[in-house]
Amino acid sequence: MGYIFKNRLKELRARDGINQTEMAKLAGVSRQTISLIERGEYAPSIVIAMKIAQVFKENIENVFSLVEVEDEE
Repeated sequence: MGYIFKNRLKELRARDGINQTEMAKLAGVSRQTISLIERGEYAPSIVIAMKIAQVFKENIENVFSLVEVEDEE
């Protein structure tokens, strides 16, 4: 068994009408970091994840999740 780190960042940005540049400014990171997080290529620190969740007024678990997946053999 393995795990993948999932997020709803793109979905929540669309809901609230926030673009990547605005999100980056609100979270105190670069736009590239937001893009990497959305694509699942970067797992943010707990501090950044909490800042992002606060922007959306959501619990961190409603933005980020750890999903168990079967290992391929």
